[in-house]
Amino acid sequence: MPQRLSKSRFVAGCQCHDLLWWKVHEPGAPELVPDISLEERFEQGNQVGELARTYVPDGVLIDLPHHAVKERLAATHEALQSGAAAVYEATFIEDSVFVAVDILERANGGYNLIEVKSSTSVKDEHIPDITVQTHVLRKAGIDVQRMELMHLNRECRYPDLSNLFVRADVTAQVEDTLPQIPQAIVNQMHVIEGEFPATGFGKHCLTGRDCPFHDRCWPKIDTRHVLTLYRTDVNTKWGLLQRGIDSILDLPSDTSLNKLAQRQVRAIKKGAAIIGPGLAKALEPFRGRLAHLDFETVGLAVPVWEGFGPWHQMPVQFSCHVEVTPGQFEHHKFLAESGVDCRSEMAAALVESCRGADAVVAYNAGFERNCIRKIADAVPGYATELGEIADKLIDPLPAVRNYVYDPEFLGSFSLKNVLPALVPDLGYDDLEISEGEVASLYLSRLLFRPHTIPEEERPTLRDNLLEYCKRDTWATVRLVETLKELATGDATTVN
Repeated sequence: MPQRLSKSRFVAGCQCHDLLWWKVHEPGAPELVPDISLEERFEQGNQVGELARTYVPDGVLIDLPHHAVKERLAATHEALQSGAAAVYEATFIEDSVFVAVDILERANGGYNLIEVKSSTSVKDEHIPDITVQTHVLRKAGIDVQRMELMHLNRECRYPDLSNLFVRADVTAQVEDTLPQIPQAIVNQMHVIEGEFPATGFGKHCLTGRDCPFHDRCWPKIDTRHVLTLYRTDVNTKWGLLQRGIDSILDLPSDTSLNKLAQRQVRAIKKGAAIIGPGLAKALEPFRGRLAHLDFETVGLAVPVWEGFGPWHQMPVQFSCHVEVTPGQFEHHKFLAESGVDCRSEMAAALVESCRGADAVVAYNAGFERNCIRKIADAVPGYATELGEIADKLIDPLPAVRNYVYDPEFLGSFSLKNVLPALVPDLGYDDLEISEGEVASLYLSRLLFRPHTIPEEERPTLRDNLLEYCKRDTWATVRLVETLKELATGDATTVN
């Protein structure tokens, strides 16, 4: 309701007043329609929240719709009066702020306020959330003595989930922040009751959380924009913008930049790609019979495979293009059939796919190396052969990063930026799934929550996932070919 704040609205207002106003006054905005990423975040967050209650047992759940405010308030009062050991989703309203506390635990004659998050650590953005809840509860007469963030424990390993959560004491941080809350509430109430604040693009856009309204505020980013400067700190970029400098062509001569950003500037001023003379030598390992490998993984908040912890990336799919004769490739693929641990089957398929390869190409190969290690951990019978595959991994990313810059990279050396610049006839736009994160989310649904996908749609989804992964390895085939061609041409010296 527009006249009321909630803890989520309050956190949004701490990030940006424009964001708060849009959330209140444009709840149906297309930017706020949940996409698969947000839906998955909600789904896993709900799972974590429900599981967290079992670690603080014997509580009463206020199991009522959020819009049933009076009923929730009454049920909370009744649960507290009954002496319940804990109340889940305890609801309060004070200072025009509505909060539903994840876990309110009775302890030491007072209460512990416990906020549950699916992260693996305490983050700065969590503190305002817990602080506004503390403010509301104390105003309501609840003796909150201790504030905690209950987050996932990165040391936990399945199947032992006894230590899945860490209860981090954030009382000191919250107490330090509490004096700022009353004025912050007043300011945010003025925002939601008034006209659009038009805060606009600012430094908070560069340092805050992701904003769904990004495209409404951010300037148009082209190849010359200072925001694309490679690995340049926020303060430098914001300082340039405050001075009215948004083009790399207008950078002051005394601007401090790292070597790669300096090469980026030279390429932009030249208006063409710069190729360093060391590229040919960097490509020397890319000889003989090459296999091109790419994995897709799934990360679950609550682990379900032996040896994995919260959010560990579980390999469930791979694609492999192997050069059988010069210029002729054979494609191998693997995609798990269900959420059952597939590492044994994957190990056998991977070893067979890479058999006879002199080297195995993977872009940003540390990811593939880690996937291979996780497979080997579960399948010791293949450990030697998998170790040999890992030892054969070669990565074109350092060759690109150290010796090539095209203005179309837009300050990034990710494959999704490098490929369209160097291999413009090959992309992902023709695919139903064109992003790795989206592929991972669909894999999570297909394998671990298949009931969320109509049965008749699952074969098509599998095909789309296979096509996406296949494109990733064909992309490295074409990229390596292009890099070799660039290395034989005239090189522009880069210091």
